[in-house]
Amino acid sequence: MLTLEPPEILEPVPRRWSLEEYYQMGDMGFFNDERVELIDGEIIKMPPQKDLHAISIALTLKIFFRAIPDGYWVRCQLPLHLSERSEPEPDLSIVSGNPRDYVGKGHPQTALLVIEISETTLRFDRGSKASFYASAAIQDYWIVNLIDRCVEVYRSPVADSSAQFGFRYAEKLTFSTGQTIKPLAMAMEVPVADLLP
Repeated sequence: MLTLEPPEILEPVPRRWSLEEYYQMGDMGFFNDERVELIDGEIIKMPPQKDLHAISIALTLKIFFRAIPDGYWVRCQLPLHLSERSEPEPDLSIVSGNPRDYVGKGHPQTALLVIEISETTLRFDRGSKASFYASAAIQDYWIVNLIDRCVEVYRSPVADSSAQFGFRYAEKLTFSTGQTIKPLAMAMEVPVADLLP
């Protein structure tokens, strides 16, 4: 009697995109009028910006443009090349050097500070984004939380196999209106109230 082996059970898996493929799709117009980011090979569509989000970006930029000395580049929604399958575009990042230092070298591969302005994406920014930035060794990650009107500061990335990208932040601090925050890499104090609409 003929017995058949049971078929191997295979789970569907997402198709991961390389940075080169992501750029090619952009060149071909796949993302026209869409805000997207490449995170770990997945193309993430970002929701439209509401007015408070846009205002908070403008306020945050104003603070850092005014206070950051030469030798740092304040970047707004520009790509960070954090891996061969990841190029997020945080609302604000600060990197060492000046823009011309990167001519011919591609996007910066790390940042001294990453800030996300968060309203509709708060759970994503606290979860997936935080684990991802921790895995990329970003030492200072801030979420301007428009819902609770505070700034959440994440520091000290550590390995954690239960986290989405295998890392999490060991330290989380919450700063409210009336308090100030000191970035790890810069000698300045940022009033929380100045970042909120």
